[in-house]
Amino acid sequence: MNELPQQLVNGLLLGSMYGLVAIGYTMVYGIVQLINFAHGEIFMTGAFGALTVYMYILPDGTSMLIALPLMLIGAVIVSTTVAVGAERFAYRPLRGAPRLAPLITAIGLSLALQQAVWAWYPDAKSARPFPQIDGGPFHIGDVTIQTGDIFLLIAAPVSMALLGYFVMRTRTGRGMQATAQDPDTAKLMGVNTDRIIVVAFALGAVFAAVGGVAYGLKYGQIEFKMGFILGLKAFTAAVLGGIGNIYGAMIGGVVLGVAETLATAYIADIPGLDKFGSQSWADVWAFILLILVLLFRPQGLLGERVADRA
Repeated sequence: MNELPQQLVNGLLLGSMYGLVAIGYTMVYGIVQLINFAHGEIFMTGAFGALTVYMYILPDGTSMLIALPLMLIGAVIVSTTVAVGAERFAYRPLRGAPRLAPLITAIGLSLALQQAVWAWYPDAKSARPFPQIDGGPFHIGDVTIQTGDIFLLIAAPVSMALLGYFVMRTRTGRGMQATAQDPDTAKLMGVNTDRIIVVAFALGAVFAAVGGVAYGLKYGQIEFKMGFILGLKAFTAAVLGGIGNIYGAMIGGVVLGVAETLATAYIADIPGLDKFGSQSWADVWAFILLILVLLFRPQGLLGERVADRA
């Protein structure tokens, strides 16, 4: 069987999940020039929010066709609440501070959220099983798609289409574009920049929540530490696509996912390099790709080179 189509699909699915989380990084950075390193934990809290709805709110034996939309709503509520709270109480007071201050705050918030979930959620110190969709897997030629991947396969393009419509066609979306280009002028033109920033955090959290549910469905389990590495990879995807560009974030995620999957699958077949193709090296290849992009195209695939101001 030809493995390349399967590996490409695997990379596309993995990259779509990276892209969903990367959108939060790139939206916040595009508007307030802040790298929110706690965004990986917002992704994680969304997954636990979905699991909480399934375990403690829905009756036992609820069909996943009914449970999944409610779990998604629970994930969005938890992630959005955490993100908006972080913006209001952690980042907004530091908006005029040197850039290092909110960066350190983001790292501290990331650790605090991890420990909060670890302390609050029963048995969170170990991986928790995540409810699965029955049926499948599905075979299309040489490609096999697991049931848990169906949600991601649908959610990623639908989410991007809705975001594109929101940003290009709504008043708030145009306000976001104006604030990203020049926040001072936007404020003079009547744009409520504080509200726009909150919307950016909230929208990023919504996409992170979708990614958190997709992660649980794909891998069948979640844990309180899962947002750290995935958050770093999503940040890598945002830089790869051109940080500040929402479409670049998704494209960067897909490129990263495909590159990581192909490297893991095929480097092991090269004589003398077999140990570099193991799954444990997948994270390494992702960051090697980031280094190469920063060396040869630091603005990213869809980013624009911006001249330094005097």
